[in-house]
Amino acid sequence: MKTTADLLLHPVRLRIVQALLGDRRMTTAALAAELSDVSTATLYRHVGTLAEAGVLEVVDEQRVRGAVERTYALRLSAAQVADEDLAAMSPEDHRRAFMAFTAGLLADFDRYTGRGDVDLRRDGVGYRQAALWLSDEELAAFAADLRRVVEARAGLGPGEGRVRRLLTTVLMPGVS
Repeated sequence: MKTTADLLLHPVRLRIVQALLGDRRMTTAALAAELSDVSTATLYRHVGTLAEAGVLEVVDEQRVRGAVERTYALRLSAAQVADEDLAAMSPEDHRRAFMAFTAGLLADFDRYTGRGDVDLRRDGVGYRQAALWLSDEELAAFAADLRRVVEARAGLGPGEGRVRRLLTTVLMPGVS
């Protein structure tokens, strides 16, 4: 049986999970439209793998031209890598996971810039890096503060004037 880390180490599966973040519900056809660079057969295979593992759940089924079309939602709790799985990962596993993560991020940015009408200021797009000098205790407090800020808004669903926005964080020690 694969661990959640094994499931998410694959770039396509990670992109499927990322596409469903924010309480999105999508059919495989909708996922295929969003991840248009992934072949249909590959997408179906990886959606099936994630559903079988309980990372995706079927929230609706409809008959379409004699076939059953399933709508999937992300089970966020099942898409979290357990601390013991993280601890068991080798440095190479972490590099692969980070590469899959950044490949998904790059694909998202490519789709954004590829749409033609790009205005970073208007769209609230930014990418920055800041150096913070923090003790372990200060880092824990910072992480808790950030978690509270994100959680306060993460429950907001689609609505008038709302646009799904992706917040991506990477935190690591600076190397001297």
